[in-house]
Amino acid sequence: MKKVYSNAAEALDGLLFDGMTIAAGGFGLCGIPENLIAAIRDAGTKDLTVASNNCGIDDFGLGILLQTRQIRKMMSSYVGENAEFMRQYLSGELELEFNPQGTLAERMRAGGCGIPGFYTKTGVGTVIAEGKEHKEFDGETYILERAIVADLSIIKAWKGDDTGNLVFRKTARNFNPPAGMCGKVCVAEVEEIVPRGSLDADGIHLPGIYVHRLIQGSHEKRIEQRTVRKVQGER
Repeated sequence: MKKVYSNAAEALDGLLFDGMTIAAGGFGLCGIPENLIAAIRDAGTKDLTVASNNCGIDDFGLGILLQTRQIRKMMSSYVGENAEFMRQYLSGELELEFNPQGTLAERMRAGGCGIPGFYTKTGVGTVIAEGKEHKEFDGETYILERAIVADLSIIKAWKGDDTGNLVFRKTARNFNPPAGMCGKVCVAEVEEIVPRGSLDADGIHLPGIYVHRLIQGSHEKRIEQRTVRKVQGER
């Protein structure tokens, strides 16, 4: 099975349709599939539901799909750093399903494991719990969270081989593996495609069984907020 494609547009060919649900990896601007996001923008696919920890910033990451009004609904745990996100949500243009971070990651992982739902204490007694089934276990109240199964997963890894085995680097590992697991089809972009067999089998973070298509991309790696301390003696 051919998994390696020459570019993002080719890798997404035949997979995009209006109204689809996309799970996108990344944490802030770390480990985001920026080439695939740009290709979705260029394709003009609209009315998207996107499950992702956050929605990039105004002019980068998933934020570029907000600029073009291609996203109808976000399933996210963090909505800061993006003024356009705030504007669209407050004006009623964008639907938001708010999730605690651990819950969102577990909903994706559960979807990839064939688990339809799970109970968690997180969110009990808050707006997160409204409209959800409550159940007691050992005297504690839990709420039912449904798994996420997306039409498409788009993720970004550090290294991958031509069979789709992937290795993520540091913070990029937070959401990319569960996002990659929960898609009916997973397309990954990597910084480097390495020869088959060169990855340590015990160090593979997402097995190739989950990955259907793969590209090697070039990545800007922006810093969301640059914070530096003053040099000693500087005022």
